[in-house]
Amino acid sequence: MPCDLIVALDYPTRAAAAPLLRQLRGSLRWVKIGLQLFTAEGPDVVRAVADEGFNVFLDLKLHDIPNTVARAVESLAALPIGMLTLHAAGGREMMAAARTAQAATRPELLLLGVTVLTSLDAAALAEIGVPGTPEAQVARLAGLAAEAGLRGLVCSPLEAAALRAQVPAGMQLVTPGIRPAGEEGGDDQKRVLTPAAAARAGANYIVVGRPILQAKDPAAAARAIRAELA
Repeated sequence: MPCDLIVALDYPTRAAAAPLLRQLRGSLRWVKIGLQLFTAEGPDVVRAVADEGFNVFLDLKLHDIPNTVARAVESLAALPIGMLTLHAAGGREMMAAARTAQAATRPELLLLGVTVLTSLDAAALAEIGVPGTPEAQVARLAGLAAEAGLRGLVCSPLEAAALRAQVPAGMQLVTPGIRPAGEEGGDDQKRVLTPAAAARAGANYIVVGRPILQAKDPAAAARAIRAELA
């Protein structure tokens, strides 16, 4: 199945992200706006990035009581976004409420249930009272997300193949934790794969940050990853 690239705009301000966006225009379709940039700039940064021709993945990982998350989804659905995240750990009722709100306001918006963060391993899960492996917790939360009607999941690429055998065929899998071959570590992600390996495992989208943001030629780095995916 085809797999596309999403570049994470991990910048503190819109002005800081602007040079990269200029370089990437025409090299890819999707960019991710996360908590840092959104809390600094608010909804206007989403509109500005969309106006430059990019599809926006808004990664806010909503997690609250069902009614609060549903109302947040309604508010955010007014923005020009194609994907929005919420924590699957919020439970089936919360995800179902979000899905109902999304379907009523923006039917085409893809809600993504975040399973287990790529920064967490078994030891970190044990510290917060979750027994077993990350793979087991991902499978458990993915099942709840599917039952709640979500059409997409965020997981590490290491779990993508197993999820493909578990979730409905149309479920979209978005995988952070991507490190191109030859890239050094140095970040806080613990469960990682290369772009090509993630695509083979069944990812529909991969999210890449620092390997592109810190490249001497970000546009060339993005094109190289897309070529690898193809």
